Amino acid sequence: MTAPNPVIPAPPADLPGTLGALRAAGHRYRTVKQELRDNLLARMRAGADRFPGIVGYDDTVLPEVERALLAGHDMVLLGERGQGKTRLIRSLVGLLDEWTPVIAGSALNEHPLHPITPASRALVAEAGDDLPVGWLHRSMRYGEKLATPDTSVGDLIGDVDPVRLAQGRSLGDPETIHFGLVPRTNRGIFTVNELPDLAERIQVALLNVLEERDIQVRGYQLRLPLDLFLVASANPEDYTNRGRIITPLKDRFGAEVRTHYPVDLELELALIRQEADLVAEVPEHVLEVLARFARAVRESPSVDPRSGVSARFAIAAAETVAAAALRRAGLLAAADTPDQVRPEAPVARVGDAVSVTSTLRGKVEFESGEEGREVEILGHLLRTATAETFRARLGGLDLSGFTGLVAEGTVIETGELVGSAELLRQVGTVPGLAKALDRLGMGDAPTPEEAAAGVEFVLEGLHLTRRLGKDVTDSGRTRYGGRG
Repeated sequence: MTAPNPVIPAPPADLPGTLGALRAAGHRYRTVKQELRDNLLARMRAGADRFPGIVGYDDTVLPEVERALLAGHDMVLLGERGQGKTRLIRSLVGLLDEWTPVIAGSALNEHPLHPITPASRALVAEAGDDLPVGWLHRSMRYGEKLATPDTSVGDLIGDVDPVRLAQGRSLGDPETIHFGLVPRTNRGIFTVNELPDLAERIQVALLNVLEERDIQVRGYQLRLPLDLFLVASANPEDYTNRGRIITPLKDRFGAEVRTHYPVDLELELALIRQEADLVAEVPEHVLEVLARFARAVRESPSVDPRSGVSARFAIAAAETVAAAALRRAGLLAAADTPDQVRPEAPVARVGDAVSVTSTLRGKVEFESGEEGREVEILGHLLRTATAETFRARLGGLDLSGFTGLVAEGTVIETGELVGSAELLRQVGTVPGLAKALDRLGMGDAPTPEEAAAGVEFVLEGLHLTRRLGKDVTDSGRTRYGGRG
């Protein structure tokens, strides 16, 4: 399986079209590893971004990856699920030359100056400088296979093609071989995801590829000096389990790089901002709650640490909260409430985050003793994350205007289907609201929906810090009032 490719542009018209023109242009053959090394060094010297889109690894993982590339080492990325291993591996394609010459029609992307199959060597000898040259875009030089129990040697390396035998070729003819994914990625980057899931007999088939850089297919006396950069990913638990990966294969990888989850809150937030596809506005304080929530789940003793909590958890949480805001806007438009002077814009509130405790529990592996308490545990961690965000954002701010409002007997109702106009009408003019909204990053002129999101966050924070009472009605509305 190959990674999804963008639309591939046509090769520039000025690229050489024959072997003779290629030689005249001064082109020289480089291996894939030399190509990666040269292009990485060029980006370093230019101060350019070497791994676009990779967040949180600048000081930890990426230096190790760069050392492996410069050393020409095949590598294994070890890490729990959702740490961006595949994303990082696929970004390596950007370090290849944009266009590389190939022998036109070669199934193995053979270089015109370095043919490896008997047929291609004969073709080069016969055509000489008139040999047609094609050009391969770097996006087509990446191969990827998810290791599954049904993966065969034929899938990875190749097998005898019965159709070619039926056409009259002899069994010893190399032309009867149907090449697998690995040789078809010759002169490129090949990835095996979840390497320990490969059966041991299949792992053996990769030994020659990694060390001798060639392949063996059944009983054929065939040596193809492949030009590959091989990368694998694995979960540390599987990788270190005895018998899950054969020792000679581990020994043949030159570098073992450990990945990790974002080390601090800002990196977690940056990852959510970059990756989440949000269908509504999600204020920064709500995103911070979700980032803290993901980190709290990851660190909870109730969650199985061997499984990990994917970065996709926080991303999916942000997308779910945005969807809840969009749903509210749609339902309020249909309700035609008297407070609505204009359609409700979709802006997420902290109360929308409650829905993620049930919809995302399947993304978390809990310890065996916690069966039946999953939603309860996630709810507690979400409240903890909200309280921490409240203290970080609004700590030390005078919010007596809000507590004074409810001390006078006012009950403020909010909830999933309470519009911003209705919520703001209940609150009215509250001393300290403008400062609170400013602290939440909403500026001097927030929209009514943004102001309502800020008000709900203040009320929930006061409740969680025991300064305000809270009650949830049978209809799903939340009432703030009285003492916590």
